[in-house]
Amino acid sequence: MSFSHDESSEFPPTGDTKLESFLFTCELSSKVPFYIFQGDEEEDLEHFLELRTVCLGEGAKEESNVVEVTAMNHLGKTTSVPIANLHVKCLPMVSLGEFELKAPVTIRLKAGTGPVSVSGLHLIASQAEDSDLSEEEEEEDDDEAEEEELPSVKPAKKKKNQ
Repeated sequence: MSFSHDESSEFPPTGDTKLESFLFTCELSSKVPFYIFQGDEEEDLEHFLELRTVCLGEGAKEESNVVEVTAMNHLGKTTSVPIANLHVKCLPMVSLGEFELKAPVTIRLKAGTGPVSVSGLHLIASQAEDSDLSEEEEEEDDDEAEEEELPSVKPAKKKKNQ
């Protein structure tokens, strides 16, 4: 998937950005109360975590399970925000839509014993080069070239009954 990226970014504003997405999941519990999401240290890549759902796992107790995330805000300061307060009887799952955070992100089980599953997408953005066309785009270009080479077809004339 590629798109034109015109939001503020570490990449120059000109050109296209290539975006790859991968499934992400982690499970928080009293034994593993936090997860740190970090991207690779490559300079030309940006890593994002797009959270979609937070849900209680099998065996969760009747207690409040509070999940919070810690990430950088637009001013570059670390901020912690609760994103879900789950309970078996009234709210076992929360849909976050497309809650996108730039790496590094810490997901923490602030209260409760879980288990709590957090899922979403790991997005990797990189600068796309002009010569880096996908096979599908190349095939479309070939199909268009073939269509242009075909001669035009005229409709057949109807014969009149005598």
